[in-house]
Amino acid sequence: MKDFLLTTYTIILPPLLGYIVWILKSQHRCSDANSKGTMLLLRVQLIEYHDKYTELGYIPSYAYDNFVEMYHAYHALGGNGMVTKMFEEVQHLDIRKNSKGD
Repeated sequence: MKDFLLTTYTIILPPLLGYIVWILKSQHRCSDANSKGTMLLLRVQLIEYHDKYTELGYIPSYAYDNFVEMYHAYHALGGNGMVTKMFEEVQHLDIRKNSKGD
């Protein structure tokens, strides 16, 4: 009986562990794709905010708060580059109070 159990474990265990590893890798790839997609969506929104408010020459306080939070989330996901330059430019804009969100 002991030999039977040992043989059974020896046969079943490697494929079972392989399947578990495959599942974990699949989940990791999905998570990476979701993070990348989120980062790209944040990038688009950050660029839109930057372009809109630098053209105006000022930014409402609610929009500034949104921009800063989106930038930090974008940066935490690994984004950088030109958006960091845009972040610095937005920080130099006049921040105006606005009834929206204030």
